[in-house]
Amino acid sequence: MGWTGLGGMNAPDATRSPSWKWWVCGLLLLASSINYMDRQTLANAAVRIGEHFHLNDEQYGKLEFVFGWAFAAGSLLFGFVVDRFSVHWLYPVVLALWSAVGFSTGHVDSYGGLLTCRTLLGLFEGGHWPCAVKATQRLLEPRERAMGNSVLQSGTSIGAMLTPVAMRFLLTSEQESWRVPFQVVGALGAVWVVAWFLLLRGSGVFRAAPSSTASRVAGRSPFADLLTLFRDRRMWILFVVVACINTGWQTLRAWLPKFLQQGRHYSETQTLDFTAVFYLATDVGCLGAGAFTFWLVRRGLSVEDSRMGVFLGCALVAALAVVAALSPPGWVLLAALLAAGAGALGVFPIYHAFTQDVSAQHQGKVTGITGVAAWVFSSPAQILFGRMVDRTGSFDLGLAVAGLLPLTAFLVLWLFWPGTRAKDSPR
Repeated sequence: MGWTGLGGMNAPDATRSPSWKWWVCGLLLLASSINYMDRQTLANAAVRIGEHFHLNDEQYGKLEFVFGWAFAAGSLLFGFVVDRFSVHWLYPVVLALWSAVGFSTGHVDSYGGLLTCRTLLGLFEGGHWPCAVKATQRLLEPRERAMGNSVLQSGTSIGAMLTPVAMRFLLTSEQESWRVPFQVVGALGAVWVVAWFLLLRGSGVFRAAPSSTASRVAGRSPFADLLTLFRDRRMWILFVVVACINTGWQTLRAWLPKFLQQGRHYSETQTLDFTAVFYLATDVGCLGAGAFTFWLVRRGLSVEDSRMGVFLGCALVAALAVVAALSPPGWVLLAALLAAGAGALGVFPIYHAFTQDVSAQHQGKVTGITGVAAWVFSSPAQILFGRMVDRTGSFDLGLAVAGLLPLTAFLVLWLFWPGTRAKDSPR
């Protein structure tokens, strides 16, 4: 598999089998799963934790707010770091740190402790996407990246799906049993770190940091590289796109259990069961988006047109959240939520593929900077969502708005993204 990608980056080791890169993508999927299990444990135990610490919905929204702002800071920090240091070493360090914070959350004894842990969790989890997207860019050809990103992104669904299943077994009638899932999920990070080093043993594909070397040779400062990125209009388009899709998705992710329990009066057990099915649906949407994009390219459609078409399809499906917001308890409500979740997550692999076209040399910075845009908007939205629920007693308007945001993102892409370049055509 001897190809040279954007910016002259080399393919995976020639001595590896063709399937090896997909095994690496599978390990990235597991990292995404652990990332979301650490994140979703709070959402699935939100009612219990709220009762334990006597929180209102705005205070719960603040937990999501501090997580989001810290995630933005972490995305920016690690976005710069991953362009200068080896993913081979940086990725396991970041994952071990967020796992340790997740484990510690199970020992907090105050609301302030929760805020501190969610802040640190967001900071270190912010390193996941710069590391993971840099990895898929180094591993895969442009026509493969939407599929590779789907495998990577689908881990979020798998993790979020496994979390409520695990909590069904770990939660007991004892009020403080909510602490145990944080400890169990946090311990999984150590297993992943061992697997990472075993799979990459003897490989040099992630050891080098070519972008920092190139900048030093050319005598360029990091600030010059940053200015170059900001002069590219695609970056500004991506800011708007990711702000929309991330706000829509994070709203669904963070508030779904409370919406079902407090907004539609489902029991905790029913909510946990449905949440597992919900994330199975989002996984299907995520993998389906990448696979369908890859299929369209192989059928002769251009890479960009394939991505645009699939993005639009996912955005239209995500808009079914409006139907859910208008529906009483029953199968229509639940079916609309399943479809909306699949569409809301399905746009992300396509979005990541667009980011990978901007700069091979500075992929970490691109991911990190756009990550700031993602969370700067979505984090305050969670406080506003909680404040609205406290004042109106209804989750419905916020849910409907969240479902329409991916369509807004598509319109921005369709109207302003530059035309297809020769380098993006099928190979």
